[in-house]
Amino acid sequence: MENALLVGLSRQMALVRELDVIANNIANVGTNGFKARSSRFAEYISPSARADTFPTGDRRLSYVIDKGTPIDLSMGTLERTGNPLDIALDAGNYLAVQTPQGERYTRAGALGINARGQLVTQSGHPVLGEGGPIVFGESESNPRIAPDGTVSSDQGQRGRIRQVRFADPASLRSEGENVFSAAAPGQPAGPQARLETGAFERSNVKAVVEMTRLVEVQRAYQNVSSLLARTDELRAKAITRLADQQS
Repeated sequence: MENALLVGLSRQMALVRELDVIANNIANVGTNGFKARSSRFAEYISPSARADTFPTGDRRLSYVIDKGTPIDLSMGTLERTGNPLDIALDAGNYLAVQTPQGERYTRAGALGINARGQLVTQSGHPVLGEGGPIVFGESESNPRIAPDGTVSSDQGQRGRIRQVRFADPASLRSEGENVFSAAAPGQPAGPQARLETGAFERSNVKAVVEMTRLVEVQRAYQNVSSLLARTDELRAKAITRLADQQS
C-alpha cells in the first residue's frame, strides 16, 4: 500500500506542475509575442533490491518524473493595428532588448516611446539598435519603422533595429516579462531580415486547447486523489482487523 501511495503522489506532483504550465499559458493568451509551453514527463523505474533471499522476485515500480517544459516556438497570428511602431518579425528572429539583467530577447513587437524618448517594449525594455538603444529627441515627431528595421522621425534616421537568430532556439530560457536569455549572444539575422510594420504577432496559445487540457488535468488529479483515499481507507481497515485478531 505504501508503494501505491508513493506512485500516486509522484503522479499528483506531475499534474500540479502541468497545471501551473497550463495556467501560465492561459494567463498570457493576450500577451503579444508570447510562446506557449507544454509539459513533458517520463517514467522512472525504481531500482530493484539487491538481496536474493526473497521468496518472489521484486516487482518494479513506475514513478512519474518531470522532464521539463519545452517552448512552442511556432508563430502566432498577426494582428494589424496601423500603429507605425508596431512590428511583426520573420519566423525565428528576435528583438534584442536591454534589461537590468543584461541583453535579452523577445518577439513582442508592440513598441512605444517612454518618457526618456527611448523605443521600448510594452514591458518597458529599451529596444537595441545596431549602435545601442534607439532614442528620439523631445522635438521630434512622426516616429516610424521601415520594413528593413530603420527607425526614423521627421528629423531623419535614428538607428536600425537589431534582429538576431539562434542556432538552437529551443535552448532559450524564459525569464518572465516575455523575454528570453541565451547561453550565447544571438547572431545577426542579416540584411534579408524584414519587419511587417503596423502589425504585431499575437500569442501562439490556443485557448480552447488549453482549457481542454485544464479540465483533463483536474479530472486526472481528482481520480488520483480518490485512488489514494481508497488506498488509505483499505490500510486503516487492515490495521483495525489485525488489531482485532491480536486481542
